[in-house]
Amino acid sequence: MTGGRLGRVVRAVKARSKRARGLSDDELRNETARLRSELARGRSLDAIMPEAYAAIAEADRRVLGTYPYDEQIYGAAALQAGCLAEMSTGEGKTLTATMPLYLHALTGRSTILVTANEYLAYRDAEQMRPVFTFMGLTERAGVSKAPDHTLTNDEKRENYAADILYTTHSVLAFDYLLNNLVKRAEDRFLRDFDFILIDEADSVLLDGAQMPLVISGSPRVQSDLYATADFFASTLREKRDYEVEDKAVWLTDDGVRYAERYFGIPNLFARESFELNRHIQLALRARVLFKPQEDYMVSDKGEVVLLDNSTGRSLPGMKLRGGVHQALEQKERLEISQEQRSVASITYQNLFLMFPMMCGMSGTFSDARSELLRVYHKRVVVVPTHRGVQRVDREDRYFQTAEEQYDAALKETLRCHASGRPVLVVTATIQDTQIFSRMLVEKHVPHSVLNANNAYWEAEIIAAAGQKNAVTVSTGMAGRGTDIKLGEGVRKLGGLAVIGLGRMQNTRLERQARGRAGRQGDPGSSQFFVSLEDEIVTQMYPEKASQILDADRPVSRRKLRGVIDRAQRTIGEQSVSSREQAVRYDRILRRQREILYGARNRLLDGETVPEDQVRSIVRQNLNRFVSGHPKLTQAELNRYVLDNLSYELDQEELSMLRDAPDARTLVNRLDDYAERLYSAKVATFASPEELQDYTRACMLKALDEGWVEEVDYLQQLQYAIVSRGTAQRNPIFEYSREAYRSFQDMQRMMMESIARNFFLAEFQMGRDGKRKILFP
Repeated sequence: MTGGRLGRVVRAVKARSKRARGLSDDELRNETARLRSELARGRSLDAIMPEAYAAIAEADRRVLGTYPYDEQIYGAAALQAGCLAEMSTGEGKTLTATMPLYLHALTGRSTILVTANEYLAYRDAEQMRPVFTFMGLTERAGVSKAPDHTLTNDEKRENYAADILYTTHSVLAFDYLLNNLVKRAEDRFLRDFDFILIDEADSVLLDGAQMPLVISGSPRVQSDLYATADFFASTLREKRDYEVEDKAVWLTDDGVRYAERYFGIPNLFARESFELNRHIQLALRARVLFKPQEDYMVSDKGEVVLLDNSTGRSLPGMKLRGGVHQALEQKERLEISQEQRSVASITYQNLFLMFPMMCGMSGTFSDARSELLRVYHKRVVVVPTHRGVQRVDREDRYFQTAEEQYDAALKETLRCHASGRPVLVVTATIQDTQIFSRMLVEKHVPHSVLNANNAYWEAEIIAAAGQKNAVTVSTGMAGRGTDIKLGEGVRKLGGLAVIGLGRMQNTRLERQARGRAGRQGDPGSSQFFVSLEDEIVTQMYPEKASQILDADRPVSRRKLRGVIDRAQRTIGEQSVSSREQAVRYDRILRRQREILYGARNRLLDGETVPEDQVRSIVRQNLNRFVSGHPKLTQAELNRYVLDNLSYELDQEELSMLRDAPDARTLVNRLDDYAERLYSAKVATFASPEELQDYTRACMLKALDEGWVEEVDYLQQLQYAIVSRGTAQRNPIFEYSREAYRSFQDMQRMMMESIARNFFLAEFQMGRDGKRKILFP
């Protein structure tokens, strides 16, 4: 949608606002029913949008005392067009969201807003609930106010049944996965997805794109290879034994040969070496790709706690999948936690792409326009600011060494502090916050520190960051979603001063930091202090940085800027490449997930299983068994019957089977035997409905067990497959081929499990008087 069309929407809403203002409270509330009837008569959402927006905007005015600005209506129109609306800090995204949320709630279909954390979801739901209630709609927060309370399925069902739901990205993702793990149709709690509005969308669509959401189940057998592989990885040298690119690491050809000599194996890529190869890859990733105090930290309890490296926020309770977490624990010489099987998994990309209508808001979309269009097919619309930005963004200052950089940043902090201006120092890592905090202590400057170690106090720290004389040192988390409001007299002093310490991973993160100042036309300033010793420079161009530093002579600003900015561009390009690769990997899993979840839901919904389907499955299993055993022994035949058909060996039947002259006859006789067992089983049910319930239960059990194995295997495969690039193989192609073969194996295993469950499951009477199935 073009700016001209959006402008016409704004004018249309304003034209209808006069009528809305003249309505009584009851008449305004009745607009909800009237607009729903308009939709029922066939009018489209776009057609009723001006009336709906005018109605909810008037409700905002009456309930909250705030009427949306033209720019907020403009942003709401962009959201209804399915765009990503870039709105600067303090421009009122929360109020803007009420308009598209109200419009889509009129349909009666699922209408969800997701945001970055539970505090924001609960806060926004509480603040906006009176408006939606005034208009006759139900609104819920999909998160619990009490951190130690886990919502029940009944509570979740009530939340998702509401007209409008405020929740978080991660809660929605896990609820989707859990909803597809229930054993009974009545335990499901989600409605079909329809409309989703993503607040701070770049945080999840881009920064969180590579972090899949995984539900773990039963523990896998604990491996003793972590220590061995970690020690081996410690002997490797970059470029000679391994290479790093696009946030991936793999063994070179020399590294592969060294591994084969070290472990005394002929082929590292052979199937029998799969686990060893996987653990080597895990150890390499832990040692090379994961940096302490940036990607993770070790808690006081001796546990590895993950960090969001774009914000510095801790991610309590979240573990890396596929054994990476255990490899990090081994690297840090901690007690290795139990590795869990992956039961279900999804990435944010594929979660949000399931919504027929998706839109989002953030203050920093522009720098990622092309990626957002390419991956999500979403256009970015820059919403004009209401008062104009008064913040002064000063040119970056470049230094050769970190010592010079820190000293200059400290002097600027002290200068601003001396005048009473509040200062927010934004750093790239937790370690940087700690170093700068110690420097402030030495200068006797009172200050607050905000990082993953004390995130509990985030709201309080940020609330005070705009007060006179305040100095706050923070990682990139900096209270995103919470405005920094200036204290009394601060505007006259020049507003909030943002000092960026170190070059960040991309310009979007730097814009977020700058945007903490200059809220709603307030004065403010920002400036970044960067050096050749910033981590992204030493990570991308270690030799170039060392060469300049070792020269021990002044370097021009132009040369410093060239090296440092090029490092940022390179790491940004690698991040884009990594995110796109993560999408391709999960796209393969998504196809399988859709097939399995579709079949699973049909079973839960009571789909009738054709009468001859179990018979057909049994016949296929028998053919596969006999053809796979050309020299079948009596012991193998007995074992197959015991494991798949009957716990009771009928000697007369076995004699007939044993005397079969050829494979075809054996299959036919096995089939006849299975048919008699099938008929006997069917006769135990009082009605066809009972038989159908039992058959569906057998299929559901087999499907779930097979899917758990498949998800877990594909999670492991992603790490092992990377090393195949050294053998001139395309990892994505290799993964796709292996995943297809694994899917076929899973289908065969499911068919065997269905038959085994049908024949061998037994019934037990429960305390409630109902029969329960005991599966083999």
